[in-house]
Amino acid sequence: MSRPTQEITVTVNGERVTRRVEPRQHLVDFLRLELQLTGSHVGCEHGVCGACTVRVDGTIVRGCLFLAVQADGAAVETIEGLTDTGALADLQAAFHERNALQCGYCTAGMLLTADALLRAQPDADRTAIRAFLSGNYCRCTGYHAIVDAIAAVAEARRAR
Repeated sequence: MSRPTQEITVTVNGERVTRRVEPRQHLVDFLRLELQLTGSHVGCEHGVCGACTVRVDGTIVRGCLFLAVQADGAAVETIEGLTDTGALADLQAAFHERNALQCGYCTAGMLLTADALLRAQPDADRTAIRAFLSGNYCRCTGYHAIVDAIAAVAEARRAR
């Protein structure tokens, strides 16, 4: 017996794609399995670790909780697309310079979350950064270097 599918059309990183998906397929699985965009990771599958973070119509979402069918007609941005456009270049450089990434599993989600924070609160201080990142887990760095990197980018962006 075949499983029911639904056709969706999504603009992913500026490219319009149409696919048939199972109604229960999560967005992160669609991106990884159907489009081979593997920068977003599947971690907890409960929306608490942040490894699956992507942007849908400009808002960060947990790709493990967001169904692919919910993205029908939406614009989805992944770490790959935002890296290609250079939108995260300053954050990526700061993460590298301050050793704010180690295994890299959480990094895509951290970068997308940090970018969302700095867009919403350009004057974010270390306390605000820590609070905003509280939904993203990193098991390697201890967060200090991540907060340092984001604070440095916030300061540099304000100086511009």
